[in-house]
Amino acid sequence: MFRRTSKTDDQPATLEPARPGAKGRPTPTRRESEAARKERAKAGTDKKAAQKLLRERRADSNAKVRQGMRSGDERYLPKRDQGPVKRFIRNFVDARISIAEFLLPLLVLIMALQYSGNSTLLRFSNALWTTTLLVVAIDTVWLMIRLKRALRVNFPDGDLKGTTFYTILRVLQLRWLRMPKPTVKIGGAPR
Repeated sequence: MFRRTSKTDDQPATLEPARPGAKGRPTPTRRESEAARKERAKAGTDKKAAQKLLRERRADSNAKVRQGMRSGDERYLPKRDQGPVKRFIRNFVDARISIAEFLLPLLVLIMALQYSGNSTLLRFSNALWTTTLLVVAIDTVWLMIRLKRALRVNFPDGDLKGTTFYTILRVLQLRWLRMPKPTVKIGGAPR
């Protein structure tokens, strides 16, 4: 009854389970808290270096994405340009010269002729304007018919939704401004 207890009996009594909601560590002393605060403040003065590093990383990342887009790497292309159907459309359009590629330079020429003030040049520009629109429309429709036929042959089960709009946008761009860059030479076979 009045005897000493062994040390092994005391250990389970001191290991109490942690209270629910407790932080599980002792509260830091005032000295520790102030030292940690000063350390955080010192790290905050180097904000300019951190921003510069972040800008450099972002610039490197953007350059990598631009290079991937130029090369046609699927990982870096926007969602609208991804997939084998879109790649086939790009190659199909890039493999030929279309009249729509010359639309912008022709429109600039027509506008210059319109403002010349000469009635003969004005009539010529009106005729050129009408002819250009008709030829571009016929060429684009002919391209769309051939492309739809080729898509049905090459991708019988593929999703062809949005291909018409994508094709027209690609055709209307100047060849050297197209993004992703053309990978097929003019006259080459689409892959």
